[in-house]
Amino acid sequence: MTNEQISARDHILDCGERLIANKGFVGVGLAEILAVAGVPKGSFYHYFSSKERFGEVLLTRYVDAYMGRLDGLFSPDGRTARQRLMTYWSHWRTSQCDSANGACSSAEASTKCLIVKLSAEVADISEGMRLTLRDGTDRVVRRIAQCLDDARADGSVSTSLVAESMALTLYELWLGASLLAKLRRDASPFEHALRSTEQLLDWPAS
Repeated sequence: MTNEQISARDHILDCGERLIANKGFVGVGLAEILAVAGVPKGSFYHYFSSKERFGEVLLTRYVDAYMGRLDGLFSPDGRTARQRLMTYWSHWRTSQCDSANGACSSAEASTKCLIVKLSAEVADISEGMRLTLRDGTDRVVRRIAQCLDDARADGSVSTSLVAESMALTLYELWLGASLLAKLRRDASPFEHALRSTEQLLDWPAS
């Protein structure tokens, strides 16, 4: 595609992502995406064969951007790997807390809550989108495991810690906290998740 075509495609994705992050995938119709993007239906179908395919591309792009942010958070910066990992969970708590209280703005929604927002919804309606999110979350867990391996190497967690298993446990813990926070509309599940994370990281050494 030409630069102009890529720009037009990304513009449609940007508009759709903001809408979907706020309303969900089913809650946003194609007509609304087209209206916000200011493009005719033909332009949409030039880039995406269906709304479902649009969702797959949107989620792939989102996960790629998320992984880039993870790399930035986990890159060596003079702190221990455990400290960098705890910064990630603290960032999760701060950003998702706003989302859970209904304060996730359209400009910030796509970077705050898209995986949490769509995982349960799309798993039942689109196999392609389910697989995209499954593969994406697997990438996130592997990156957390790499950070835990670094923490084992620098001595900030026990060498007996099993990085892959712990990474999955922690990610599941925080996904669950995000869902409970939405139901309760308060930050208590994140506070519990943060305390539990510290305890889990300490446990193998005790």
